[in-house]
Amino acid sequence: MVPGLGNYRHTPVMLEQVLAFLKPAPGKIMLDATLGGGGHAEAILQKLLPGGKLIGIDQDSDALEAAGARLAPFGEAFCPVKANFGQLKAVMEKLGYDALDGLLFDLGVSSYQVDCPGRGFSYRDDVFLDMRMDRDLPQTAAGLLKELPARELARIFREYGEEKWAMRIASSIVSYRQSKGPVSRSSQLVEIIRGAVPAAARRKGGHPAKRVFQALRIAVNNELEVLKTALIQGIELLQPGGRIVVIAYHSLEDEIVKKQFRESARGCICPPGVPVCRCNKVPVITVLTKKPLYAGPQEVAENSRARSARLRAAEKKFNHIQSSKQIGR
Repeated sequence: MVPGLGNYRHTPVMLEQVLAFLKPAPGKIMLDATLGGGGHAEAILQKLLPGGKLIGIDQDSDALEAAGARLAPFGEAFCPVKANFGQLKAVMEKLGYDALDGLLFDLGVSSYQVDCPGRGFSYRDDVFLDMRMDRDLPQTAAGLLKELPARELARIFREYGEEKWAMRIASSIVSYRQSKGPVSRSSQLVEIIRGAVPAAARRKGGHPAKRVFQALRIAVNNELEVLKTALIQGIELLQPGGRIVVIAYHSLEDEIVKKQFRESARGCICPPGVPVCRCNKVPVITVLTKKPLYAGPQEVAENSRARSARLRAAEKKFNHIQSSKQIGR
């Protein structure tokens, strides 16, 4: 077991809302695309028995080991899979399933990953800048900081971290590595950021390094592009009446979810005035949350990770193939 893995306890965020929207019940087949320590999965499995099945996906081997131990009492009702959630269709095909009754995404980085020194996600400890959720990936955050030019680093900080001082920070990183060598430790990067960001800006908005660290993590793991792929595949895999629930933790993730739900719930896109629909586009989901839901004050007080959580949910109306047949009637 990895040192400290016993501390990988997952306190599930917005659990009551997740269960209310997913509606797990005996005999249903559901998939937790972000298994983590298995907190959501445990509660879902309790409602799937007897006869139900939960597939749990995670690209982090530590998470799979921790969740496997926690969920072992459920036996064959739980099926853990090491994979990136952008591979949903491939995972389902390999397991021999073609449809789901429910699908959960709890996005972002886990508390364990942040707190574990060897993972390199934290700006509060002096650690190697790894940031890979799947440690089989070839590129680390330190590698990006060593190889990328200032303009590309600035783009990453601006687009993935919404960092106002992106170019100043990127230029300072390049200057540092030219004079002192690679930026490979979190303490080095934090010090560079502190020096690049004006004093007035450092005094507000939380830790000055949080946006750059978020941006690097997203870039290393290609999180936003993978999320786009996963949402499309996930909605396609749901059978009619099946539900998808997504918990996002920052505006970039939430905007992707909102746009995909809106697109999947949208009907005809033919130009105004066209007498007969030619696009054959019909809504395949019904959005159940017109606006994102947030954790209540008591949950936030008990679990600080819930503070930035926002939940969206949708229900599958019918499959695309079915909708095309209906249009052709």
